[in-house]
Amino acid sequence: MCAASSHSDSNQLFAIAESQDGYFTMAQALEAGFARSTHSYHVKAGNWVREHRGIYRLRQFPATETAHLVPWALWSRDRRGEPQGVYSHTTALALRHLSDANPSKLHMTVPPGFRRNSQTPSVLVLHKTRLAPHEITRDHGFALTLPMRAIIDSAASGDADPDMLRQALAEGLRRGLITRREIQQANTREDLVPWLKKMLQKL
Repeated sequence: MCAASSHSDSNQLFAIAESQDGYFTMAQALEAGFARSTHSYHVKAGNWVREHRGIYRLRQFPATETAHLVPWALWSRDRRGEPQGVYSHTTALALRHLSDANPSKLHMTVPPGFRRNSQTPSVLVLHKTRLAPHEITRDHGFALTLPMRAIIDSAASGDADPDMLRQALAEGLRRGLITRREIQQANTREDLVPWLKKMLQKL
């Protein structure tokens, strides 16, 4: 991966891609020193794989279990290049192994004013709401909601039944992924689904 680029350019791009499981955006390639005119060359040469409009992957970068989540996080970036999407609902529970469900769609929460010129990828289900910083954690190349928030959202949207969320709560408490304080705080929410509120009060 060196044609029409310097060794330092390649190193800089690799550093960017390494933090994102091998993925990077066109803007990040430009920032690393790769002229727009060279991008097609690197795709044809097999150095890069075009995964989506404006999103690439280093072909030789080793794949990880969650690498497929990074492109859609990058797809959600704003004009400053900052990803806005946070994996949530049952997707966040599955990522923390708190649910056996394997939904075909990926649930992602974005800010209320989120807009993209391109069509929303069919694999995504977007939920628009404002998340507080303390409700979000970051993984390698993407963000996801904490388990308690994911349970609240899944109950509100109807994406999970009570039995599934009861098991998620029990497992989350057992593994220390959910705290008693989080449960107490959740109980004070005015928008909490009634059956979930009753469930939390019994814990």
